[in-house]
Amino acid sequence: MADNSTILEKLDGLVARFEEISTLITDPAVIVDQKRYVKLTKEYKELDDLMKARKEYIQLLGNIEEAKNILANESDAEMREMAKEEMDNSQERLPVLEEEIKLMLVPADPQDSKNAILEIRGGAGGDEAAIFAGDLFRMYAKFCETKGWKMEVSNANEGTAGGFKEIVCSVTGDNVYGILKYESGVHRVQRVPATETQGRVHTSAASVAVLPEAEEFDVVINEGEIKWDTFRSGGAGGQNVNKVESGVRLRYIWKNPNTGIAEEILIECTETRDQPKNKERALARLRTFIYDKEHQKYIDDIASKRKTMVSTGDRSAKIRTYNYPQGRITDHRINYTIYNLAAFMDGDIQDCIDHLIVAENAERLKESEL
Repeated sequence: MADNSTILEKLDGLVARFEEISTLITDPAVIVDQKRYVKLTKEYKELDDLMKARKEYIQLLGNIEEAKNILANESDAEMREMAKEEMDNSQERLPVLEEEIKLMLVPADPQDSKNAILEIRGGAGGDEAAIFAGDLFRMYAKFCETKGWKMEVSNANEGTAGGFKEIVCSVTGDNVYGILKYESGVHRVQRVPATETQGRVHTSAASVAVLPEAEEFDVVINEGEIKWDTFRSGGAGGQNVNKVESGVRLRYIWKNPNTGIAEEILIECTETRDQPKNKERALARLRTFIYDKEHQKYIDDIASKRKTMVSTGDRSAKIRTYNYPQGRITDHRINYTIYNLAAFMDGDIQDCIDHLIVAENAERLKESEL
């Protein structure tokens, strides 16, 4: 077992962090900070599982060591028999546990736990493609039902012969994006269309895009770093005009999280004669300004994901073929073929997704060189 030590080293490296978090999540100051607390409790749970696995791992290595010792030095047959059994059991469990630990050590995609936006569009094949997009929509609707997820249609454009040219919906529930993300790509169908009189098999396609839903992010402004100036705000003359400095000017150095470049934001507010009110308005504007800037990054992120995930609905980036005459489904990414098309179209797609998850985990293990 060459890599015992590296796995143990990785686990040992996490002990200090686990202890730190265990202390932090009982700290009242942390508990008050809802966002941080939720993040920490999630990390605590992941590390807690790893610590349990580490304990078992150390115990197994200890058992093997002890059994070797008994077998080397003990002549009592019964003792030797027990040691032999203990050793076999531990050596059988060890590689299984190692695989479990390796997967736990691969960092999960932080997007996985998010809700998702599901977009389905009919591609090549006119009416038949729209009908197929409708079939896919029904398949996902049934699947979401079995998962206990909630699906809401936000935009639909119906096809002339049924189905949808395009349908967009949001899916909310547990770990939605982490499961549905494998559905992104071009789905190809081979069947005799309802619109075809000659009984010939046609090929058409529909494209599916699954995007992680953005969370409402909070704009973090360090109010201590705002420089305030006041000045006399011009107004409609009268007694007040030259005595009171009711206009406010705010300067704030904002670091753009996307580029890392700091820029100064300058906002003036002279709307009212009341300085505290002007201050409040200036702050609200600052918040909106920063939100817009950061929101743009989120919009750009999604746009770039769309480009990478969805081709034009042509047949180039096909991920799955649905062959009706043969009742066959093939997922081209993992050479997975099954002959239960009717059940699959009825939302029974979890098995295929499980296979994709296994393949993806294997890839990620390679990347993280465990």
